[in-house]
Amino acid sequence: MMSSGSSVFRVGISFAIMCIFYVPTIDSLPELSPQKYFSTLQPGKASLAYFCQADSPRTSVFLEELNEAVRPLQDYGISVAKVNCVKEETSRYCGKEKDLMKAYLFKGNILLREFPTDTLFDVNAIVAHVLFSEDVEYARLYFFHCKLVLDLTQQCRRTLMEQPLTTLNIHLFIKIMKAPLLTEVADDPQQVSTVHLQLGLPLVFIVSQQATYEADRRTAEWVAWRLLGKAGVLLLLRDSLEVNIPQHANVVFKRAEKGVPVEFLVLRDVDLIISHVENNIHVEEIQEDEDDDVEGPDIVTQDDEVAETVYRDRKRKLPLELTVELTEETFNATVMASDNIVLFYVDWQAVSMAFLQSYIDVAIKLKGTSTMLLTRINCADWPDVCTKQNVTEFPFVKMYKKGKNPVSYTGMLGTEDLLKFIQLNRISYPVNITSIQEAEEYLSGELYKDLISYSSMSVLGLFSPNMTTAKEDFSEAGNYLKGYVITGIYSEEDVSLLSNRYAATLPALLLARHTEGKIESIPLASTHAQDVVQIITDALLETFPEITVENLPSYFRLQKPLLILFSDGSINPQYKNAILTLVKQKYLDSFTPCWLNLKNTPVGRGILRAYFDPLPPLPLLVLVNLHSGGQVFAFPSDQAIIEENLVLWLKKLEVGLENPITILPAQEWKPPLPAYDFLSMMDAATSQHDTEKVPKCMKETDVQENDKEQYEDKSAVRKEPIETLRIKHWNRSNWFKEAEKSFKCDKEL
Repeated sequence: MMSSGSSVFRVGISFAIMCIFYVPTIDSLPELSPQKYFSTLQPGKASLAYFCQADSPRTSVFLEELNEAVRPLQDYGISVAKVNCVKEETSRYCGKEKDLMKAYLFKGNILLREFPTDTLFDVNAIVAHVLFSEDVEYARLYFFHCKLVLDLTQQCRRTLMEQPLTTLNIHLFIKIMKAPLLTEVADDPQQVSTVHLQLGLPLVFIVSQQATYEADRRTAEWVAWRLLGKAGVLLLLRDSLEVNIPQHANVVFKRAEKGVPVEFLVLRDVDLIISHVENNIHVEEIQEDEDDDVEGPDIVTQDDEVAETVYRDRKRKLPLELTVELTEETFNATVMASDNIVLFYVDWQAVSMAFLQSYIDVAIKLKGTSTMLLTRINCADWPDVCTKQNVTEFPFVKMYKKGKNPVSYTGMLGTEDLLKFIQLNRISYPVNITSIQEAEEYLSGELYKDLISYSSMSVLGLFSPNMTTAKEDFSEAGNYLKGYVITGIYSEEDVSLLSNRYAATLPALLLARHTEGKIESIPLASTHAQDVVQIITDALLETFPEITVENLPSYFRLQKPLLILFSDGSINPQYKNAILTLVKQKYLDSFTPCWLNLKNTPVGRGILRAYFDPLPPLPLLVLVNLHSGGQVFAFPSDQAIIEENLVLWLKKLEVGLENPITILPAQEWKPPLPAYDFLSMMDAATSQHDTEKVPKCMKETDVQENDKEQYEDKSAVRKEPIETLRIKHWNRSNWFKEAEKSFKCDKEL
């Protein structure tokens, strides 16, 4: 039989119901004030709270049904309370009418999701929404084998259903559980068929003979219990068998596929039998997943790419043991004992689970090579810890080093960017260079040659010893850019030797581009930290880059028309030289010249289809004015891409002699569903983040100092539940805007 009650669900669920009206006939609900209710919330505990303001007959039916739901919800460990909203005490749950007509689902003090109250039309609907929401990831189904228990004082053996809880899987699970645990046969294994085989499970035959029958049967029963739900187990009597079985074979394995011959095996250990079956089942599951990726109907319904990625990788086994799982009890001791990278995530959120895979990939790459301990904490289970660390956006990564302020990672949610951040943070920034020889080794890349693969450019600030303010500003900029580019500072008495060698007027920056073997000097007309960050950020941009999904925002923020060369593979060197020549001659100063390889970035084909109908042959050179007007101009396909033709075409564009091939619509992109409107979520998170975290003008170091104080403060207690689990805008293209926010106190990114 299937279990009910708390055996089915392993997680506590808290649930808040909002309403406008109060009906005095409901007296079974304990009445609390908002402050009292929020103070009773505990991590992992369940609570169903009903907020009320005034009387109205409109909600009398709903209140009656809610009252009926009290007892069944309490059976599942979910307490129910009525919260009276009073004028003297403010709470956002006693606010606008539209918010009060919704049901809010919490776990502990963290809001999980919400439902309109009109979906909770009766007691069954209320209980069903609370218990059987599709977002509940830890529902469990067990089959209890009570028929086999003769002594009623003994507990029934139970079997957990490991497959997803779908109607078909439940049906198959019950049929398998009701099948005989062990069957004796004396027929050719190739001809034997059972319900297991019909349901797609393999068969395992334990070969027995009369002399060892009792021992063989006990072994077969033990194997049958271990493989219950994964394979059918039979006891094959060799003495009564007309078909010859190899004398050395003691196990016969039969796959579920038709026409596949049976395997005769020699497995002297029960664990070897189990491993053989499970390994073969694993191969079959992988093949099934590959087929699903091509033809599976579920993928089509995934409107969000992040959710689709999580769905595709749902059966991927992550080596979570490579990272240390933290709890409320172990967090402070761990981050203070060693250098740590901490991933703050929630296990019910698609973005968190997608990034967790990248985080584990980083752990795999760093295995055995890094002194940095990679840890993770599930904020769904330990919300108080995350709140004390000022983390309310997920996923979020922080680096903790002994004696230093925590550093927040604000890069792209990917393996390579996070790995770069960790590796470049192995040293402190800016690096203090103390001699001319050391400066030359730094500029050549020899000083930190193991880090050059993560930063193709090194920046050296040159300052005379008395330029105190300029050095402080540069140090502040270098501190902000740590993890993204290598920065160093030289301010010795002989700094003029370096400045003369590279024709640099102090104060100045030396930019060492290691891939090109060039060193460029830039005078610092302004030494303000934000100006230095701007200069370095712009210097990181390539002159004629290959545009990808990851780096497009960095070039898009320049607010210039994009001159894009679309190519199906590497571009012709002749085209590249022609464009670079025009760049040197200042013909392209008002544009952002770039190229896009359709083989590396297939989304480019969709872009071209929006411009052309039909699609002409490649390569194609187009000018896209995305920032004003949306016009798209195409370079004539019958002309060679050479300097003379490009200059003539650009002059025609300038005087208005070229007509656009299309004009992009001005309407904004809208998500398919409100739940996927991540941009508005990020805007709201940023606005809230700026208001709560940086109420006045603060430098980045001040913010990090606050972070440090918060993770050392063990007495801080969260009184109100977190309003929304927000998603961080992890686009590194906004890193300079983040700097501006830190330095200038801008309100939004």
